[in-house]
Amino acid sequence: MKVKVLNKDGKETGRELNLSDDVFGIEPNDHAVYLTVKAYMAAQRQGTHKSKERWEIARTTKKAFRQKGTGGARRGDMKSPLVRGGGRVFGPKPHSYDLKVNKKVKELARKSALTYKAKDGNIIVVEDFNTAAPKTKEFTAVLKGLNLAGTKSVFVVDGADKNTHLSARNIPSVQFTEAKQLNIYDIMNCKKLVLSEAAVKYIESNFLKN
Repeated sequence: MKVKVLNKDGKETGRELNLSDDVFGIEPNDHAVYLTVKAYMAAQRQGTHKSKERWEIARTTKKAFRQKGTGGARRGDMKSPLVRGGGRVFGPKPHSYDLKVNKKVKELARKSALTYKAKDGNIIVVEDFNTAAPKTKEFTAVLKGLNLAGTKSVFVVDGADKNTHLSARNIPSVQFTEAKQLNIYDIMNCKKLVLSEAAVKYIESNFLKN
């Protein structure tokens, strides 16, 4: 599949880049995408929820009133779950939500996600969108040139560019990431995937190793 290479002003450079069919043109596997996205989202959960059980409550163990004759429920001390401020029965405990997904399934999912983006025409290749200074105004101009103002987009580069990263981080609709950190959720959770030429080469060479 061939895509036109644009400059950061959104104008054609007269060049085309051939996207590898082994990465951007495979037969998509929806179940692999589902499993990998589910695992990613589960991994974002801290799992630190906790409530105190009866034995963890610091309250008196003295019996509040006599066993019979009050017309109320028969219960023990003030730690009872029946009392306001008492322990909770079978409350949540800290645990990990991580789900295991095989490495090959993850690779298949990312290739499937990239294929969907390519087939839908939602991949934009830019020769370079680095900014000279860390100014949001400059990166906003890049978005306008690419007709991406207000569009949920992920910009992918090969290697950290501090100025561009600082320029883009205050724009709500834009996410800036490196090619080596690109994950399935970033790809699926955006409308447009904007890749630098170097990022395309990194993605293809990295994915074709497997």
